[in-house]
Amino acid sequence: MILSQTAVYALQATLCLAEREQGERMRVDDIAAELDVPRNYLSKILHTLAREGVLTSSRGPGGGFELTRPASAVTLQEIVQRFDGFEESPCLLGRAKCSDRNPCAVHHRWRDAARAVQDFFASTSLADLTQSHALSKAPDPG
Repeated sequence: MILSQTAVYALQATLCLAEREQGERMRVDDIAAELDVPRNYLSKILHTLAREGVLTSSRGPGGGFELTRPASAVTLQEIVQRFDGFEESPCLLGRAKCSDRNPCAVHHRWRDAARAVQDFFASTSLADLTQSHALSKAPDPG
């Protein structure tokens, strides 16, 4: 399973928001500049996540986007599934009909790998990534 560029931007933006203090909003321009991504494209992604209840959006001075829940309560699957479907893994070889009963040459191996990726996205929260990111930035004690 390869993520679309839209899903990658969605993950990057929500991770950026997760690294902020609870209740701290960020404007689209600031997120786009920090991530070096196209502002208008990012705006559409963030508004989609707001419509879906992952983010809260407010206008005016002090406005911007923030997570609706703590980062520990938002899974990567919640973010990515808005842009890339997780229900059915497409056939790796592009066959229209590929199933356990009518498998392609790689179906069984790909099915297991796709399931493992789905499990990762379902069981990993934004907080898990912010903690890992903080650890990778920590100074070496030695």
